[in-house]
Amino acid sequence: MEEKHQAQPRRMEGKRVLVTGSDTGIGRQVALEFAQEGAQVAFHYPDHGEGALTGVEEVIKRGGKATAFQADFRQPDSPRRLAEQALEFLGGIDILVNNAGVSINVPFEEVTPDQFDALHAVNFRALFFLTQAVVRGMLKQGHGVILNMASIHALGGIQEYSVYASTKGAIVAFTRQLAIELAPRGIRVNGIAPGVIEVENYYKVMPDFDPQAFGRNIPAGFVGQPCDIARAAVFLASEDARFIIGQTLVVDGGTTSWFAFRDDFRKPIRARWGKGYVPGR
Repeated sequence: MEEKHQAQPRRMEGKRVLVTGSDTGIGRQVALEFAQEGAQVAFHYPDHGEGALTGVEEVIKRGGKATAFQADFRQPDSPRRLAEQALEFLGGIDILVNNAGVSINVPFEEVTPDQFDALHAVNFRALFFLTQAVVRGMLKQGHGVILNMASIHALGGIQEYSVYASTKGAIVAFTRQLAIELAPRGIRVNGIAPGVIEVENYYKVMPDFDPQAFGRNIPAGFVGQPCDIARAAVFLASEDARFIIGQTLVVDGGTTSWFAFRDDFRKPIRARWGKGYVPGR
């Protein structure tokens, strides 16, 4: 007698999800992964948004529900407006993925106040107040999940990343603190700390970026892909992770167990992150 195989139920069926910074790289794949698992998704982009808009098209073609909203997180009121737009479109938010972020590398003594303010505005201030706006609705409905995208820069050091690392360290601490405050009220808060993930920005900043060569510096032997983070995000948002609270899941191929990115940490870094979106770059 042949065994009948039933289709696996989609873990996010009917869930309403907002993913910030979902026009490229990790964020875009996270949004698509949630949609693939049955969620209704609001994409977010800071400026042009081609990736977010094509992501929306992809979801709709598969029979899902999605749209994209623009919000420049350097503007103080933009997180609140984004929350209002997403709530109106989705009819509520069950899952918030705070992924948006910008990076810069510059020697500590050369960091300007404008550069410091730009990174903290986008990476942490916007995350804080967007979460505050979304949590109000989650408290009314009695449930919700918040996922904050940190980085292995919050856990290990590499020269010239004092500003970026400080924003990501703040996210890890905020995730732990907020989780304790909200868990008794039905909202789970966790984070993800990605390692090196092959995304478009690597090739923009380092045209000679070779993922195979770079992967040899990672214990796993290869550079991660956006889907590795997206699958972790869906897991943490699912009931499979119901007893995981206040944690930052490191998804880095073992990098932080070794963290030997470069042969000589005394030499300056040639790549320059921040061009086009951080003052003075």
